[in-house]
Amino acid sequence: MKFLIATHNVKKRDELSRILRPLGIDAVIASELGMEITDAEETGTTFAENAKIKAESGCRETGLPCIADDSGLCVDALDGRPGVYSARYAGGHDTPYAHKIATLLDEMKDIPEEKRTARFVSAVCCVFPDGRELCVEGKCEGMIGYEPKGEGGFGFDPIFYTGGKSFAELTAAEKDAVSHRGQSLRLLSEKLPDFLP
Repeated sequence: MKFLIATHNVKKRDELSRILRPLGIDAVIASELGMEITDAEETGTTFAENAKIKAESGCRETGLPCIADDSGLCVDALDGRPGVYSARYAGGHDTPYAHKIATLLDEMKDIPEEKRTARFVSAVCCVFPDGRELCVEGKCEGMIGYEPKGEGGFGFDPIFYTGGKSFAELTAAEKDAVSHRGQSLRLLSEKLPDFLP
């Protein structure tokens, strides 16, 4: 069964695909179908609202069940920023993550270790052509490091530490086991069979 993943990010598609494959779901992005989908405007004030906006748009444009994730990094010392603006932080979507990371580390240069708490949040929403929807959320608590470490992952992974390692230092399996997206997708995979034929 084909499900559209509303992203252009192949690494994010791969992460969703690993977790959804056991349900018999073939996770694809629009370009793999020879299609283009509109980048839905993320006007929500929460991760869940933005995930639903993207899933509804992808489902409407392709006629396929569509799964969208909206996720981001919430740093306590920065009053929850960058939050829902994580992808648009420090200049916008086109700003390289190396610059976003450097900007965030600079903002936190005077923050002591005990106050560098943060969490990654992932809201995942699945919208079906018949109008049904399923939305779930996962969180992973951690700390912001003082420098990027690791070659894996993407986004803010090199500076988000949990269990003494950055997300970028974990294998894909290790990351899936603890990550915000791993948690939200496990919840989705537990509830999704009730929605499948």
